[in-house]
Order: sequence, then structure tokens, then C-alpha cells
Amino acid sequence: MGSEPKRERIHSKEEEEAAAQEEIWKYILGFTPMALVKCAIELGIPDILENHETPMTLAELTSKLGCNQSSLYRIMRFLIHYKIFQEKPVSETSVGYAQTSLSRLLTRHGENSMADLVLLESSPVMLAPWHKLSAWVLGNKELPFEAAHGGKDLWGFTAANPGHSKLFDAAMACDARVAVAAVIEGCPKVFEGLKTMVDVGGGDGTALRSIVKAFPWIKGINFDLPHVVSVAPAATGVEHVGGSMFDYVPKADAAYFLKVLHDWRDEECIEILKKCREAIPQDTGKVIIVETIIGKKDHEFKGVGLMLDMVMMAHTSNGKERTLEEWAYVFHEAGFSRYTVNHIQSYPSVIEVYP
Repeated sequence: MGSEPKRERIHSKEEEEAAAQEEIWKYILGFTPMALVKCAIELGIPDILENHETPMTLAELTSKLGCNQSSLYRIMRFLIHYKIFQEKPVSETSVGYAQTSLSRLLTRHGENSMADLVLLESSPVMLAPWHKLSAWVLGNKELPFEAAHGGKDLWGFTAANPGHSKLFDAAMACDARVAVAAVIEGCPKVFEGLKTMVDVGGGDGTALRSIVKAFPWIKGINFDLPHVVSVAPAATGVEHVGGSMFDYVPKADAAYFLKVLHDWRDEECIEILKKCREAIPQDTGKVIIVETIIGKKDHEFKGVGLMLDMVMMAHTSNGKERTLEEWAYVFHEAGFSRYTVNHIQSYPSVIEVYP
């Protein structure tokens, strides 16, 4: 006897309207969770709890911070509701605050910390362009970031403002650490057989250092603009080379891109990948691309990719996240014959592209 078909409950108009009345507040006050998480990071609460062997009472945490107890209580009540922190009993009559897996991502120096990314995206510099987005969609010639910051694009503004540059670099290094860890754990096979690999647009070499540490037989080349690699820290197995990816790419068994190509238009990506094709062996070489793929079905990070695409629209001149069909077009136009896609436990995917 077969099972009965699953029937979805039909909601009444009244129920839908009631749900909408609740849902709308997530958009009216949607900034609140970001602001409170930023507040917690700036106060150092995740680090304080991480370094305390047992849950901390409100009085203990207040004393440690030297702050107003009533205000702290209200902040922690909010963050516990959103499951950032948790309460645990410390005696029969009292509870203390403790870390969660989520709050450990907010420690300033944790191995998998995302704190610098929170601080960057919640900064006034990065929030201001969102207020210019609708004007740009309606035809304003100035891109959102430029309209918000006196005509400077993200890269020009960052170069001219050391404080923002430091925050931006820290956030990008943080993102690289987390993404590369997911690649190393979830897709180590892409590095098998490689003797040399060039990280194109590798910044200060954070990603490449992690890869070479995990796969020490690889000689790494960290390739970025001269002023970037000039301050990159020395590392065993990593050579820093300055130059522009639009002029050439150093020769290696594989070229590696970690969330670099999404900054560029299709025609620019095609030009960059053509330089890579010239730099790798035509029979055994490949390009390894770690990027978001929009439209992946049943993927737990699907919503993250859509949000990142909006971030690219608000913050960059030409950047966008691509669907697999859009990536395939870029690869074909750059002269590559085939590609494979590997999914990992993170929002980007690992794409191997072959001549």
C-alpha cells in the first residue's frame, strides 16, 4: 500500500497577513543584530568568555568590562535570544554567560575568526554606499561607493585612508583563512601532483601560506601588485612576485584564484584567464578558482551567495557573483576546453579549469 501524497497546508489570507506583520519588523530593524554583534566584538566579550574557564555571571562580566550593569544585561539578553551567547548554570540560584560555536567565530584572534569581516561590513565606510544603491539603479552615473565617498572607488579610497586599509586587509585575510581551510579540508585532491602554484591576486600571502603548509611539496608564488607584495611577510616555500595580472602571470603548474575574479567584468576575467593559460602547461596544467556560484540548488549557503552579489553591486565598480552558465561562458571565451566543480562546506565552490 503506497504512502499518501504529502499535502501542504494552505494558509488563509488572515494567517498570511499576520505573518507579514511579524516579518516586516525583520526589515525595519534588520540592522540591529549586526550592530549588537559589532558592539560585542568591540567590547571584547567573546574573547573574555573564551579565556574564562567557567561561565561568567553578569556581575563578573560587568566588573571585567567596567561598564554599566543594566546596559550590559540588556545587550546580553538580546544576544542570547539570537543564540550568539548562551546561559549556563553556575549555582543552584544563578546562571552565567558562556560561548557558543557562533560566538567563537567572533573572537579577535581565533583560528576561524570572522570578527574582522563583521567590523568591516558594519563600518560607516561600507554601509554608506547602500544608501546610494537605488539612485544608481535609476541611472545615476556615479556608482554607489563613489557617490558615497567623493568620487573614489573602493580601491582608491582604501589606498588613501590607512585606517580603512588596515581594516580592509584584516577582513580579507580573515576571509581567506576561513575559505582556504574549507578548501584544504573539503577538496585536497585539487592540489595533488602540483609542484608549483601561483596565487594570482594573493594579497599578503595568507591563503598561499596555508596551502603550502598543508601541502609542503608545493612551491608557492604569491603574485600581486608590487606595493602589496612589498609588505607581505616572508614564509617558507612562498616567493613573492610583484606585477599586474593583466600584463602576465608567472609560470607554474597551476594558477590559483581565491575570490579575485568576481571583482572584474567578463571581458576582464577573460583577459586574465588568457594570461593564465599562457603560464600553465597545456597538457597537465590547470586553473583553480574558488568563487561563489549563484543558483546552486539545495545548497546551505545559497542565500549567502545572493547577499554577496548585492555587496559586489554596492561596493565595487564592476564586480558580480556568477551563475555556472556565466562562468562557463568566461572559460570558453578564454580558450579553456573543460571544467569541473567541487562543492565544499562553505559558500564558494572550487572550480578546476583545464586548457
